[in-house]
Amino acid sequence: LKFLTQNADRVVTHRLLLANVWGAEYTDDTQLLRVHIGHLRRKVEDNPARPRLIVTEPGVGYHIRTADAPSA
Repeated sequence: LKFLTQNADRVVTHRLLLANVWGAEYTDDTQLLRVHIGHLRRKVEDNPARPRLIVTEPGVGYHIRTADAPSA
């Protein structure tokens, strides 16, 4: 969450997120990332099934949407 918020409103690739949070040896473990993003969403989203804060960019990564950023 910290790394995503440090890069708010910018897409962070799966590889970059994994490398910065868990280390270079985890850069291909996208399942690990999906599980942890799901846990974060359950903690911070009003409706984790329709996330508005932690947004997925399919095939690329994730980004944190700030309050003043436009919704999709």
